[in-house]
Amino acid sequence: MAASTSQHALVSVKPRCAAGFGHDRRACNVRFVSATNCCPSSRKLGLVYASKPQSSVIEPTQLPSSPESGSTPKKAGESALILIRHGESLWNEKNLFTGCVDVPLTPKGVNEAIEAGKRICNIPVDVIYTSSLIRAQMTAMLAMMQHRRKKVPIIVHNESERAHQWSEVYSEETKKQSIPVITAWQLNERMYGELQGLNKQETADRFGKDQVHEWRRSYDIPPPNGESLEMCAERAVSYFKDQIIPQLVAGKHVMIAAHGNSLRSIIMHLDKLTSQEVISLELSTGIPMLYIFKEGKFIRRGSPAGPSEAGVYAYTKNLAKYRQKLDGMVQ
Repeated sequence: MAASTSQHALVSVKPRCAAGFGHDRRACNVRFVSATNCCPSSRKLGLVYASKPQSSVIEPTQLPSSPESGSTPKKAGESALILIRHGESLWNEKNLFTGCVDVPLTPKGVNEAIEAGKRICNIPVDVIYTSSLIRAQMTAMLAMMQHRRKKVPIIVHNESERAHQWSEVYSEETKKQSIPVITAWQLNERMYGELQGLNKQETADRFGKDQVHEWRRSYDIPPPNGESLEMCAERAVSYFKDQIIPQLVAGKHVMIAAHGNSLRSIIMHLDKLTSQEVISLELSTGIPMLYIFKEGKFIRRGSPAGPSEAGVYAYTKNLAKYRQKLDGMVQ
């Protein structure tokens, strides 16, 4: 990964509504756990294991300033950022271009999501972000069901005032045992336009292998009436900067369950990859990637190898303490 480049990522924070379970129109929409409102030759990152640490320190991200005071907010000690590509979908299995078509996981994909959850079951999670597509949401839910903290992931519904009111939780104790799941179309897979639903091999036979490869693997050339990776990155990285980085700055531990291209875009931003490096980047389905956000820097820690793997907890004292706390709760 090209983590040695020293470009600084600028972060701009727009005024935003808080999202969650408590209704308060004066605070815009709703509130809960500082969660934010959402708007409508290969590398195998998933094969980097904690037993063979390959960490890198990403250049400091400029922290957002407070809209009221104009000052930089106090930085939390550290936060965990977990990235998971959804498990195998029904159209992955059939070798069809999926893009933004909303198809569910296969049984294999369900198992991949469960195994991903086992890998992160000792890592704290305060808020979950997923795309608006069911395969990413299924992956997030199934993964969190394996977590030892046993908090319940609950999708935040802010698509209308009635949807919010009807899904409101009135028990403070129940809120404490819940994790908000925020869905955002900006984290959706790249829209493949007129390729969606077509068989990949048949499409290559029809248009030529080189043309289909260019549509799939170039950075700035979109398929007919679809998105390029560059276009996908524009929306995904913008959302990550505006909505997710402020959560990490506030000390929240975040999990993102999304798609190959939206996650490649975010990793391109985190690891300062070039457009040529990102097009050769492949993410395995159902394999979590762990970053530590500390003092304005993203530190890549590879993939937790499993719930019994000690290596991942040696990365920080705070993760080790969190696991010890979970061990004590099980006694």
